[in-house]
Amino acid sequence: MNLALIISGRVLLALYFLLPGIMKFVSWDMHLALMAEHNMVMIPVLLAAAGAFEILAALALMANKYTALVSLMLAGLVVLINFSLHDFWNYSGIEGAHEMQNFIKNLAILAGLLVLAGHSSPKESGLKAN
Repeated sequence: MNLALIISGRVLLALYFLLPGIMKFVSWDMHLALMAEHNMVMIPVLLAAAGAFEILAALALMANKYTALVSLMLAGLVVLINFSLHDFWNYSGIEGAHEMQNFIKNLAILAGLLVLAGHSSPKESGLKAN
């Protein structure tokens, strides 16, 4: 049962990044506009890098390859996205509430990635065992 839960959680976390990674390319202009609205720099480069990374990282998680390393890298991405795109403190009303909800949701995703990294075996983690 524990193994089934870990596999299910790993695959669901992977899907959380796979689908948005694909959508970054499918809805390119929308994502460019969102990043521009938040005054980001090097937008096309960062968008392409984030999309490609999300897709490759999701596939690695699904294949259970480099799980801890990929989870920690995705955790870093979540932190960057949270503070650059879900800046609820700069909004009020419904938009502020929506951004706060996304910010808090991303903290839960961050927690799941950290737990996954911590529970990965040294063989599958891509990191050395302590």
